[in-house]
Amino acid sequence: MPSAKPLKRPTQQRAKATVQAIFDTYVRIWQRDGWARLTTRAVALEAGVAIGTLYDYFPNKHALHSGYVRYCVEQLLEAIDAQAVAPTALAWPERIRRLVRALAGVEPQLPWFHPDMLELETLVAEPKHQRRAYEGLLGAWHRVIDVAIDLPVRPSAATLEALHLSVWGGRRYAMLVQLEAERMQAWAASMEHLCLHTLMGANEPA
Repeated sequence: MPSAKPLKRPTQQRAKATVQAIFDTYVRIWQRDGWARLTTRAVALEAGVAIGTLYDYFPNKHALHSGYVRYCVEQLLEAIDAQAVAPTALAWPERIRRLVRALAGVEPQLPWFHPDMLELETLVAEPKHQRRAYEGLLGAWHRVIDVAIDLPVRPSAATLEALHLSVWGGRRYAMLVQLEAERMQAWAASMEHLCLHTLMGANEPA
């Protein structure tokens, strides 16, 4: 199979707008027609972008999908930093709630992500890319804890990783079985309670 690696990142504002239009169209076509009928030519045509311009960034639809997943992770990290790290007058429980809800995928303002996209991971992501995304998301926990100066007990790195695995792993499995929205909300609320309870006493693994 051809390489699933995007060729470059946009740096200028105009290029960023072009890639954003490509991503928006990619999502629209996926939602309407599904992955099997999605082509780079169809994306370029509907986005109003020259096919050569699209190929400058994404040489095939697997590379386009890889770029979109990377975009989703980056948008998630930006949302966590804006909502749970940057605010100065925020009590630690609210920081954790915002972090957990973002990671749980129940915040509607985050980019659209379909459960079928998980099936494409073995085609578009090498283990090192999976590990990089994992470490980036785990790092978000540490950034939130670092600014939560009112937290009664500082948790260990092992505790934070255990909580991250519980939330992020749970989300991925819930997506795999396509859990209904109402049950996802209930699960996210339970994860909030679990994380708050654990961090209140900074329980360590036995």
